[in-house]
Amino acid sequence: MNRELNINQSELVGAWQERLPEVLNVGDQAQVMADEADEQAIRIHIATAGHQMYSFDFKCAYVDSREVNVQLVDVERDGQSTDERTEPIQELAHDYTRHIHECAQSLQSRTRP
Repeated sequence: MNRELNINQSELVGAWQERLPEVLNVGDQAQVMADEADEQAIRIHIATAGHQMYSFDFKCAYVDSREVNVQLVDVERDGQSTDERTEPIQELAHDYTRHIHECAQSLQSRTRP
């Protein structure tokens, strides 16, 4: 049962930009942008708090109005690409993926038709 999104991409970006910081860890910063190649997707940039200086880029694509597919696109440390296969980075990526799913769930009232 494929349900279309009930919100345009710019409204979706605004809703995510408003809600995502509320579900992230204290001190983490998020930036949400439209995915210009896919109107059913957004791009999320998360900068970690603390001295680690990691940043994560995700693509979050709506499968339907209730489900998102989250893909890790890139990880940088202090502005340089880094190996995303290390255990600490995998743990952080898993944590952020969970927060992204949590945010999507909290926005269902705005994405459902």
